[in-house]
Amino acid sequence: MKTKLSVNINKIATLRNARGGNVPDVVKAAVDIQRFGADGITIHPRPDQRHIRFADVYALKNVIHTEYNIEGYPGEDFMAMVCEVKPEQVTLVPDPPHVLTSNAGWNAITHQSELQKIIEVFHRAGIRTSIFLDADPEQVKAAKQTGTDRIELYTESFASGYTHDRETAIRPFVLAAEEAQGQSLGVNAGHDLSLENLTFFAGKIPGLLEVSIGHALISDALYYGLENTVQLYQRCLK
Repeated sequence: MKTKLSVNINKIATLRNARGGNVPDVVKAAVDIQRFGADGITIHPRPDQRHIRFADVYALKNVIHTEYNIEGYPGEDFMAMVCEVKPEQVTLVPDPPHVLTSNAGWNAITHQSELQKIIEVFHRAGIRTSIFLDADPEQVKAAKQTGTDRIELYTESFASGYTHDRETAIRPFVLAAEEAQGQSLGVNAGHDLSLENLTFFAGKIPGLLEVSIGHALISDALYYGLENTVQLYQRCLK
């Protein structure tokens, strides 16, 4: 089964907010990105609304016909909003409000009880859950006990090590994915995946269901155009 491409459109919202108004239009971008061949749209609303605004979360629900994936820290307001919008997937990320971008996976061992309760809420709302996780088989085993449907492997260390020694960089992710398969957990991945490293990563990771890519893809679109860039990333996954 082909790995799905979910495009994170946070950076489009960042550009819009830098000038005010509604240019570029985040909703139109989501419509176009799906038309260009993406398999889903990802957003990561933060409390300060520095890119995706809460109004965007609701507006996007009306136009996403592929897969809607909402990432974020599971505070009360976030959980209430997600349960109201009911996306296909919620991805739980352990980043507090002040961080610039996601920079670590959950410690599913120490936060296991907390995550269990949170995931139960989303399951009652009929929403598939995924938790952001470092590439560690022990963390994957602990993630299984939370009741999550999937894990999303945090791929920053792979991306940073790729140019130096790609085989060494990929090894922990292969082991984590293999453990996930053994635990009957779905595997997603994201963070710093790019045209340079995506083909290698996707080709090595067993059972990779979905990648979520934002910064690199939107940056590449400045040079190649948005439609062409979506197609370039899809080719990496074929």
